[in-house]
Amino acid sequence: MDLKDLYRDVILDHNKNPRNFGKLEPCDTSADGHNPLCGDRLTLTLRLEGDTVSDVRFEGKGCAISTASASLMTEAIKGLDERAITALSDVVHRTLTSSTEAAVPEGLGKLAALSGVREYPARVKCASLCWHTLAAALAHRGGSAAVSTE
Repeated sequence: MDLKDLYRDVILDHNKNPRNFGKLEPCDTSADGHNPLCGDRLTLTLRLEGDTVSDVRFEGKGCAISTASASLMTEAIKGLDERAITALSDVVHRTLTSSTEAAVPEGLGKLAALSGVREYPARVKCASLCWHTLAAALAHRGGSAAVSTE
């Protein structure tokens, strides 16, 4: 199987069967994200133990890339502390925005499936919405935040 086919299958699977879909109640922090270009909307709710994400859920409506990215992200960040999340977010951002010839960084696991998005610059905001929303939620602990990718 071609790597692009594998990545496409991961995106389709996470869109059709999103992991960690729903709302955490109670939660320690939350944020709403909106991508007006595509119409993606999501709400992210997190439970924290100190600086570590102990649980995370998302809900909303969006395109396949937005939904799959949020699903993949929630799987990847559970159990990570804020510093590790920031480092992972930076790697994902670089992966989404690097040239199509650039190698996909090792250690991304299933998140590597998002690397195909860089071939479609208009879709980068779809894939990065959940990561921006996560950053807003972590920055506004104990409350709620909103972010838009305009």
